[in-house]
Parts: sequence; C-alpha cells; structure tokens
Amino acid sequence: MRTSPPPAARLALALCTLCPALGGFAAQEQRAGDSALPAVVPGYTLQFPRDFGSHPQFGIEWWYLTGWLTTARQQQLGFQVTFFRIRSRLDASNPSAFAPHQLLIAHCAISDPQRGRLWQDQRIRRAGFGLAEAQSTDTKVWIDDWRLERSDDAYSAQVTAADFALSLSLASTQPPMLNGQAGYSRKGPDTASASYYYSQPQLRVSGSIVRAGRSDTVSGVAWLDHEWSSEYLDRNAAGWDWVGLNLDDGSALMAFRIRGRQGQSLWAGGTLRGALGDVQTFGPAQVLFTPGRRWRSPRTAVSYPVTWSLRLGEREFELSPLLDDQENDARQSSGAIYWEGAVRVQERARGVGRGYLELTGYDHPLSLR
Repeated sequence: MRTSPPPAARLALALCTLCPALGGFAAQEQRAGDSALPAVVPGYTLQFPRDFGSHPQFGIEWWYLTGWLTTARQQQLGFQVTFFRIRSRLDASNPSAFAPHQLLIAHCAISDPQRGRLWQDQRIRRAGFGLAEAQSTDTKVWIDDWRLERSDDAYSAQVTAADFALSLSLASTQPPMLNGQAGYSRKGPDTASASYYYSQPQLRVSGSIVRAGRSDTVSGVAWLDHEWSSEYLDRNAAGWDWVGLNLDDGSALMAFRIRGRQGQSLWAGGTLRGALGDVQTFGPAQVLFTPGRRWRSPRTAVSYPVTWSLRLGEREFELSPLLDDQENDARQSSGAIYWEGAVRVQERARGVGRGYLELTGYDHPLSLR
C-alpha cells in the first residue's frame, strides 16, 4: 500500500497536475506510437449522467471529495477522498494487458484537531483486471476496496486504510454547478490551458468513520469537484490556490488562482451560486487571494499560508484552518506534497460557512514538461 510506484508508473505520473515532485519525466518518455490527446475547447455541452463518468481519452482527470463532519460527540472533523485517473503516453498500440495505459491514484485524509495532524493514506494501481477501474458511463472508480460511486443521485465513498476508515453516503441537494463558461474553465493566458469542470456542492453526508479502532457515526456537508483535461497548466505556472466553500445559506463558492514562478497571480477564476440558483462567474481581475499567517511543516520544512482573505467581485471572505497541520505527503503515489485542509469562512467578521482549501507548488514549482 505504501510502496513506491514502478518506473513505468513514475513516467505516467508526470502528467498529473498534483505531481510537483516528478517534474521532467514527461519529456523523457517514449513518444513512438503516441496519439494526440484531445484538447479542451469552449462550446462543449456537458451531458449528465455521461459526464459524471470517466473520460479516458484525456490526459488527466479527478474526482475530488472534501467536507466537514460532526461526530455524535460533537467533534468537528474534515475529510478528503480523491481519485485521479491518468492516461500514460506509452505506446497506445501495445496490446499487453499489463501495459499501464491508464493509472489510478487515490488519496484519503481525515483532519482531526485532537490528533493535531492528518490521518492519511494513498494508493496507486494501473487500471485493469477488475482491481482498479474508472467507468465511463457514470461515477464509479475504485482501487481494490477503496471506492467512489454514484447511484440514484447520491454518492458513496468507502475507504479502509491501515489505521482509519470511512464509510460515507453523500446525497445531492443541488444540480451540478458548471464552472467557467458552461463548464469550460481556463487555467491560464493561453486558451489551451483549460479543463472541463463542474462541482457538486452542498452534499448531505451521513455514515461512519473509524480512527485507531474507535468507530463514530458522523453527519455533515461535502463538496465534489470533477475535472478532466489534457493540458491543465500554463508552462509558466508554479502552483495554485483553490477553495470550495459551502455557505450556510445554501449558496456555494469556488475560486482559484494559478501562481506564476515569482509568486504572482498568473490566472484566476471563480463561481458563486446563490441559494436560489443564480450563478455568477468571475474572471482574473475579479478574484484576489491575499495570504496571511504562515505555518511551517515540521516534517518537510515547507511553509504554507494557512489564513487567507479572498475577494470575489464585491464580496470579501476570511479563511481560517480547522488546524494548521493539514499537509498531505503523497510522494509515494502522485509524488506531491501539498496542503489540503478544512477551513472556516467569515464575511464581515461573521461565520458564514465552511469548506476546503488546497495549496500546491509551495515546495517547488510544478514542472510537467
């Protein structure tokens, strides 16, 4: 479960946008027999339930589930369950069932203030043999006994790790929220740097978790992101900051910025859907991330800004972490070190919601070419 990926897997992992530790491998791959990956272009109409499923022709894809949980003892926790699908650039004509044409990676973490750091685990497998798959007709992705599946307008997530476990049901309360231009989400000045991207906010959660042998029933609210792309980042990008926020009035807010090599904002975007379903989209000039207090990891020595001010149009939000140490060390699967954590949200000094913040590229710049 915690072994390093084999050499062929390391090559394919260089395509993953969450692989800052593996930069440069893509340029070393064999190109013979490669077919061009499809581009993300404006004008495509997302179709459901088809686009809930996998898009194996594209280079990279992920289903990103995050949320807040409350135990029966009223303890507040955060959680993350993420599955990545990566199409390798190995020769597509290779007929071997053992060739890693598609790789699957999974990360899972629980943010636990009583523990003071994450419970976390990770897996990586090549797709095939029924052991690891991402189906194309609807959301159904798994690695061994780690699973995320959609059925009857609800999701189920099952993860059993060495010292913790999750068994969650997540019911949809709102339709998918299309980000960018009807689901076409630019990630840089070049229109080729883009993804197809929708979110499912305000998921109603119930289920159970286990930590160090102790089981707790839980309830809460979650957020699901689904993105797929072939050329996600601009060549000048260093990393990104992202938030998905479930607000208490039923509205939902997604915002991101892509950082350049000198720490400047290279691109940004956002979506705000009101409680009545009205949607506002925001371009780079309307989204401002301002970092605040920093926390330095005692394990990796990476420094992350863990409090933020976020301006989205005329509104301004303050973000503070459930706990500082929410660093996820996934070097044994995707190669990434990143901060992914539960945050509280204030507006005008009043609590208005909760969500998740992701910070990547703070150890060194992303290098995917």
